[in-house]
Amino acid sequence: MGWVVFALLVGGVLALDLGLMHRKSREITIREALAWSGIWVALALAFNAGIYVWRGPQAASQFLAGYLIEKSLSLDNIFVFYLVLSHFRVQREYHHKVLFWGIIGALAMRIVFILTGIALIDRFEWIVYPFGAFLVFSGTRMFRKKEIGVNPERNPVLRLSRRLFPVTETFQAGHFFVRGDGGFLATPLFIVLLVVETTDVVFALDSIPAILAITADPFIVYTSNVFAILGLRALYFVLAGMIGRFEYLHYGLGAMLVFVGIKMTLSHIVPVPLPVTLAAIVLILSLSILVSLQKTKKNRRRVA
Repeated sequence: MGWVVFALLVGGVLALDLGLMHRKSREITIREALAWSGIWVALALAFNAGIYVWRGPQAASQFLAGYLIEKSLSLDNIFVFYLVLSHFRVQREYHHKVLFWGIIGALAMRIVFILTGIALIDRFEWIVYPFGAFLVFSGTRMFRKKEIGVNPERNPVLRLSRRLFPVTETFQAGHFFVRGDGGFLATPLFIVLLVVETTDVVFALDSIPAILAITADPFIVYTSNVFAILGLRALYFVLAGMIGRFEYLHYGLGAMLVFVGIKMTLSHIVPVPLPVTLAAIVLILSLSILVSLQKTKKNRRRVA
């Protein structure tokens, strides 16, 4: 029953988004992006309330914790997606189309990652220790990251695709493929989509173990993932012009991964209550965002 409600809800909103609201390529305004961000957050919270009624407070708390983890880690995705789209000089009116189909592909790939992770934990209980250690490693790596950077030209999928099929020299009015003399040709926009898809796979290597530290329930893990990812597209247009304001966000994300990794590693020795986990995640992210905004305000005063 839960899967049916979830599929109908997500499918209906996606059809409304693509079929009615964004049938034509155009630049998304910040006001529209804020409205859609609010819609996706409201839907996630409403779904969370439904889980509370259907399966009780424990499952609802797990969903909320997983949603917060995935939502916060998706902020890093946004910054990298922005750099990829800027690198290829994709016109802003086509950003929504690339992100929409990129996210649809990400939803399909997340199923594979989640089911694989759950199967490994069920069969090899000891694997929570390397999972936890990997999260701690990923978190400490974020502490050392001076700035967010990416070099799409090093993407192996990009290099392989250019060898396998011909690509047009210029963008073709927002199309992924066009018909040429020798058949169909890929456009640079399709290449950008491939880079976005493979970049998301890299981010999934952090986010999936992080949420598996909260619960191994496939319904909770996947639905919280989906709601966080679907809101990513609208959030992109809100934050794309504000990247420089979150100077210390990567420290907060790193601290969150370290905390979740330690929690996962010590789960059989010192189990951390779920409310404590929720409070720690909210506190860490709130502090990193607050300190970042304060730093931005001070820098503006100095310039003025």
